[in-house]
Order: sequence, then structure tokens, then C-alpha cells
Amino acid sequence: MIPEAVVFDIGNVLLEWQPERFYDREIGAARRARLFAEVDLVGMNEGVDLGAPFAASVEALAVAHPDWAPEIRMWRERWFEIAHPPIEGSIRLLRALRAKGVPVLALTNFGVETFDAAVARLPFLAEFDRAWVSGRMGVMKPDPAIYAALEAESGVAPGRLIFTDDRAENIAAAAARGWQTHLFEGWEGWAARLVAVGLLDKGEAGL
Repeated sequence: MIPEAVVFDIGNVLLEWQPERFYDREIGAARRARLFAEVDLVGMNEGVDLGAPFAASVEALAVAHPDWAPEIRMWRERWFEIAHPPIEGSIRLLRALRAKGVPVLALTNFGVETFDAAVARLPFLAEFDRAWVSGRMGVMKPDPAIYAALEAESGVAPGRLIFTDDRAENIAAAAARGWQTHLFEGWEGWAARLVAVGLLDKGEAGL
């Protein structure tokens, strides 16, 4: 069945998200490992993805861990260096689909403030027909409720959606609802899948 709409995750699909790599570069791998073991940066970020205020969440964590405060504040002060670089091959696929009139949607775990800031700086993030952003919704992947919201509000039947995400648990949750899915491991594999389902030809997909 040829999909009716294409759903992109953003982090590690359209925009690299590797905080550990950033901190390895800035403070060294050993010190980064200590930081991530002693400070729940990942949990703080998940709270932001569920709608907690970004700057206030980072600052509260910095105050709670004064020995790590400068490093924690990097999460806010240098966020665009962490969420970098854009994945150009995936951006080309997004635009190729839109050029053919295929609806392109986003389903992303992303904070409200950070998403709005990213859209202002990275214009391709404004090119979706619609984005479902966890921070706005108060629910995040792989909770079935976020997939149900996209289904209901897009009006596209589950079997007519094709979704790519870099996290297996998010793919599994979509597949359980009947979505067509692709585990993202690089833009070339995603391009080949879009060709295989009949949405693009090889030239359009950059293959």
C-alpha cells in the first residue's frame, strides 16, 4: 500500500542529537562520563520534552549540582552546538516529498522553547505540513496517546502513514498501531525505503 503521508522524527533523523559527543569534545570523555553518572541531564531533558520550561529546568539542575553547574549550563547556553548538524540528506528527502505533493508531518519529542528556537534558526523545520511536538502536548513517544493524536488530527488511516525514527521503541509503538515504519540508521536507507514504497524515484531520492 502506497502511504498517503510521511511522518518524520526530528532528533537523529533531520538534526543530529548527540549530547555525549558534545561534552566529550568540551570536557573529555572521562569527565563527561562522570557528569552523566552524577547528574540526570537525560531526565531533565525528558521533562522539557514533556513541557517543563527549558531555561528554568537547566538552571534548577545547575543549582542542585553546584560542582557541575558550568557544565550543566552548557546544555542551555550552547544548545545549538549540541543539536547539530542538520542531516542534509534527510532534508532533501523532506523537500522532494513536498515537491511531489506528499503530506509531510513531524512527530517529535522536543521542548516547546527549544523547538520554537530551532524553527527560527533552521528553516527546514518550518516546512512540515504539521508538527506534533511532545512539549506542546504533554505526552511523548512511545506513549500510544501521541500516535493516536496524530492519527485523529491528520485524518490519515494508520496503515497509510509511513514513519521513520531512530529509536526502536518508538518504531515498535507505531507499528503496533498499524503504521508502516522504518528504523532510521542513515538517510540513504530511508531514501531507499521511500523509493520501495513508491513515493519517490531514485533520482528524486538522491540515490
